[in-house]
Amino acid sequence: MTARTRVAVIGAGQAGLAAAFHLRRAGFEPGRDYMVLDRNPGPGGAWQHMWHSLRLFSPAEHSSLPGRRMPPSRDGFPTAGHVRDYLADYEQHYGLPVRHGVTVDAVRAAGRTGPLEVHTDRGMLLADTVLSATGSWDRPFRPHYPGMRDFRGRQLHARDYRDPAEFAGHSVVVVGGGNSAAQILAEVSTVARTTWVTRRPPRFMPDDVDGRVLFQVATRRIAARAAGTADSAGPLGDIVMVPSVLDARDRGALVAHPPLLRIVPDGVVGADGGVVVADTIIWCTGFRPALHHLAPLRPARDGDHPAVDGTRLVSDPRLHLLGHGDWTGPASATLIGVGRTARDAVARLVAAPTSA
Repeated sequence: MTARTRVAVIGAGQAGLAAAFHLRRAGFEPGRDYMVLDRNPGPGGAWQHMWHSLRLFSPAEHSSLPGRRMPPSRDGFPTAGHVRDYLADYEQHYGLPVRHGVTVDAVRAAGRTGPLEVHTDRGMLLADTVLSATGSWDRPFRPHYPGMRDFRGRQLHARDYRDPAEFAGHSVVVVGGGNSAAQILAEVSTVARTTWVTRRPPRFMPDDVDGRVLFQVATRRIAARAAGTADSAGPLGDIVMVPSVLDARDRGALVAHPPLLRIVPDGVVGADGGVVVADTIIWCTGFRPALHHLAPLRPARDGDHPAVDGTRLVSDPRLHLLGHGDWTGPASATLIGVGRTARDAVARLVAAPTSA
């Protein structure tokens, strides 16, 4: 059976919930005018799958979605579980029409006008507008190095990491120069021999800089671009010094080594030609947008991502992309930043519902 709605939101993580909130505020009736489809069996988006000790970069009071503040966390930097519970509460508090356990396989266009076809494992949904907020958790990225298939140890992506205890007594190579790498290295180094490999020297932020400052910098950059003036905010760095990372620094564990040349059966070979023996390699090398369901639309490209005008897909104005990174709005991949992007996308589709 085919259903029909004005707006279909794909994904019930932070971006999808923020969009649903603004649709509700704009007068859309939940379940009739809009609905949210999410493949997860329960609420929380990707946060329900992340490792237990993962920390946000900002205190809870500066990590909220629109309309409802995140409850305080004990030490100020919420864990993944804290965020998961907050998203579940947010979804319930606003009565958002989320259908969990529904996988979207494809979005298709029967023509250049009319509704889009949202094909799912539960049937087809026709929607005048689609807001795709699928994030990147389902597309972990691993760079290719010679010898990867010959490695006799274990290789896993940060996506699959859960707890340091399983690496006790091992030799672990952590690859990556961002926050995930630093946080995972910080706790694995308490139980294992670790080697940190980065493509360039890691850039640590000042100890007093967290997500609040990053959001303020992003806001100033937006204003500067809008005014056509130069951006005066210089680079702050890549790694926020959350408590576990500060502890690792104090222990001398944050020592980065040059990039890998190749992988050998018993370890890795660094840029200096030396071999580091390893039982495990943890790839903290990021993610790519999970957009396979949009392939039938053949979206026009802008470099390595679909071309967008704001959040709207240039090649099909019936579709918006939310929360994938700065190319879908400054700080739009963050809890505090995605609300503004979702608000603007909803305002645009309300103003021009058939060509938003």
